[in-house]
Amino acid sequence: MAYRYGEYHDGPDPLAPPYDVREALDEMGDAVLSGATPVDALRDLLRRGLPGAPERRGLDDLLHQVRRRRRELRSGSRLDGTLEQARALLDKAIGQERAELRREADGRPGADPSDDTGFREALLDALPSDTSQAIHELASYDWRSPEARRTFEELRDLLRREILDSQFRGMRDALANPDPAAMERVRHMLADLNDMLERDARGEHTPDDFAEFMRKYRDMFPENPRNLEELVDQLARRAAAAQRLLASLTPEQRAELAGLIEQTLEQAGLSEQMHRLGESLYARRPDLAWDTPERFSGEDPMGMGDAVTALQELADLGELESALRQDYPGARLDDIDEEAVRRALGRSAVDDLEALRQIERELESQGYLRRHRGKLELTPKAVRRLGETALRRAFSSLESSRRGDHDQRDAGAAGELTGSTRPWRFGDEQPIDVVRTIVNAVRRGGGAPISLSADDFEIVETERRSAAAVCLLVDLSYSMALRGTWAAAKQTALALQALVTSKFPQDAVQIIGFSNYARVLRADELAGLEWDMVQGTNLHHALLIAGRHLDRHPDFEPVVLVVTDGEPTAHLMRNGVPRFDWPPSPETLELTLAEVDKMTRRRATINVFMLAADERLRDFVDEVARRNGGRVFSPSADRLGEYVVSDFLRSRRAR
Repeated sequence: MAYRYGEYHDGPDPLAPPYDVREALDEMGDAVLSGATPVDALRDLLRRGLPGAPERRGLDDLLHQVRRRRRELRSGSRLDGTLEQARALLDKAIGQERAELRREADGRPGADPSDDTGFREALLDALPSDTSQAIHELASYDWRSPEARRTFEELRDLLRREILDSQFRGMRDALANPDPAAMERVRHMLADLNDMLERDARGEHTPDDFAEFMRKYRDMFPENPRNLEELVDQLARRAAAAQRLLASLTPEQRAELAGLIEQTLEQAGLSEQMHRLGESLYARRPDLAWDTPERFSGEDPMGMGDAVTALQELADLGELESALRQDYPGARLDDIDEEAVRRALGRSAVDDLEALRQIERELESQGYLRRHRGKLELTPKAVRRLGETALRRAFSSLESSRRGDHDQRDAGAAGELTGSTRPWRFGDEQPIDVVRTIVNAVRRGGGAPISLSADDFEIVETERRSAAAVCLLVDLSYSMALRGTWAAAKQTALALQALVTSKFPQDAVQIIGFSNYARVLRADELAGLEWDMVQGTNLHHALLIAGRHLDRHPDFEPVVLVVTDGEPTAHLMRNGVPRFDWPPSPETLELTLAEVDKMTRRRATINVFMLAADERLRDFVDEVARRNGGRVFSPSADRLGEYVVSDFLRSRRAR
């Protein structure tokens, strides 16, 4: 078998490693753990781009390139190049004719004397300054100078090519050589195109009609449309750009160029068909910006066809910029036209866009994101990973010597070795007894080679340890957001959830959020959790819920941790409605301290992590510590997770 190798031209790098979607989740997690919602975190990730290898540009980078390209188009050229060329050729033809007439008047050798020389000079002197009107008056003029006649024909060929190219991209090249048969073919194409559009408007068009049309005229449409809708879209966009060209000129230039267009189409026998086509295209795509002017500030003149192409590109870039901003309701990456990105920014930008789309899809398909009632949410799988990230951050600040054995409930989970083993069960994370496992495989298989099955594995058992009922009470009041401590509180809750779930699976952990009232928070709620824009810090209700959790686990060691930045300002009344008072009412303080006393009778130590230095808060937590015997911490927001995790581990080791 023979292989051939060549230079790689198009598409993404086939040898590049795939992007790890977990890295994207970790990038999102930084924003989520700082207080952003999953939707905002994903949007920020897609805007920044994807780090790693290969690095992918984000929407902001692509948007910057689009805006830079628009500035380049506007500042590089001006739109009146065809008018300038037409004037120059007209002046050249008139100058050549005047030279010939002077030779005749002077009777120089080679001149053809004529009685109407003076009349001709007077006619040339009386030509209007408007280029289109001057060309119209000279259309039937009998040129005495062969050079002037050729120059005037060059002018008419230029106008014919540029005007047709402004409507049909690539027509200028098709008409490079003046050929009556080529113009006749253009007339037939326009007639067939208008007939096809009218049949389509009546519902009589078939795909075979379009296929036959393209078979005859494919060379006139270099963009190679696949169906009638694509053809209409291409022609309508170019026609709208031609209208914007006229709107972008000065009134004098606009009138002059419009006159040249109309005159040229009439002389070519295309005026009626072009008007029919223009009306059909406008009726089908009235949404395009047909008369919106653009301002160009460059010095290099562009021909009419090139100017229309530039205006069409500007319109495409404007639509692409709007799609890349993603700032409209329901915006998705699928709204971005891949072909528009390719035309404007090249293949590499298409690859970057596809990588961003792939990340969005993979986060959903691999179970990290889900859409629930139209809202993007993190799944429990994603929350677990974010919790592990938060936990790593907390542990990174702790000394390695402070990590150690963690209590487990069942034999074989952790602690001192008992010397016995037991069969492995799904979910076990304990060390495998390699010798016993191999022996089981040999006994079952009877010899070499040895093959292992799940039934062969045995794990090492350890001593039975106690379990804990853990309650983390997190303040959700608006003041947490105002003080900038809310993100730290959420990270702490995720870290503690991850720690207990992974290292102490026998423990029963409950996260309780409280503002004007308290509620139990599920693990999958934590990452997307936001503060409550309400008044009230109802620690009374939070302690009530925590007490029920401890009562459901009477044999567990109680652990109660409170994270707050303010003293209690609300309590739950007998009818279940919260009541807010500022300053705190005596009733609020009495009911809250009564729940503290109940926790003390349950032998539950309450450790408070105070995120503000208010005098009222300090007095309150000092009273809690006096009644309960717990400790008071005053960490900075960035060290809250470290304090809570280390305190939890300290209490577990003590037990």
